[in-house]
Amino acid sequence: MTISDDDMLLIIDVQNDFCPGGALAVADGDAVVPVINRLMERFAHVVLTQDWHPPGHRSFATSHPGSKPFDSVKLAYGEQVLWPDHCVQGSDGAALHFRGTELAGVVSSRRKACAYHVACVDGQVIETALAADYLGEEPAAPALADALAA
Repeated sequence: MTISDDDMLLIIDVQNDFCPGGALAVADGDAVVPVINRLMERFAHVVLTQDWHPPGHRSFATSHPGSKPFDSVKLAYGEQVLWPDHCVQGSDGAALHFRGTELAGVVSSRRKACAYHVACVDGQVIETALAADYLGEEPAAPALADALAA
């Protein structure tokens, strides 16, 4: 693969809560960090996203009395899998799991919205999504495209 100065590395939600010991841990999730650190050295542009939920987020099982993590409920926009409380704004679990460049975007920052959206425009993009194991078939959507194009 040839990487040019127009290409971007997109690092998605590599946070403490998605690593071993975290609230929504991916098995061996921290194993991606050395690989990402090496990749970061090869790209002129690196963008990081961060899951950043407010306390009481609608996707948390604790926001639905009698529910437990991984149950699902019907909400106005459709079926929602309920997660353990994770990546709560300002918590250690929400912190990035490694030292990176600058934070570029936030996903699911509103209490009543659930979004799993990342996007890039122009150039070649390499995604490194740690929590994709939990998203299953949820497709990445171009929610950040307008912001990146501006």
